[in-house]
Amino acid sequence: MTAPSPCPCDTGKPYPSCCGRFHDGRPAPTAVALMRSRYSAFALGLGSYLLETWHPATRPPSMDLDDDTTWTGLTIEHTEAGKAWDDAGVVQFAAAWRSHDGDGTLRERSRFTMIDGRWYYLDGVLG
Repeated sequence: MTAPSPCPCDTGKPYPSCCGRFHDGRPAPTAVALMRSRYSAFALGLGSYLLETWHPATRPPSMDLDDDTTWTGLTIEHTEAGKAWDDAGVVQFAAAWRSHDGDGTLRERSRFTMIDGRWYYLDGVLG
């Protein structure tokens, strides 16, 4: 029997018991869990999940993921609020990537909000 693949979000947990459950429809319990699941969605090419978890006021009409980019690691650098009992949260992260042009790191301070028991990505500032 083959063990499940590790989750792309770098928790070390198997994908099905980590971000896989959120990709299958279970609401993320915290802003950090949503951030990790969105990173995993980028890594796995799950554009529909990214749109579904984007706040309706700031959501783009469509997602066009870059097939040439491979996401290689996620580091959560700082969080503010974003627990199950909060209505907003901030997650600052660094996401490493590789493409045919080279390697890099995307840094963002992302804002999240809770609506009707579900976390949504609101917006972010790069840097």
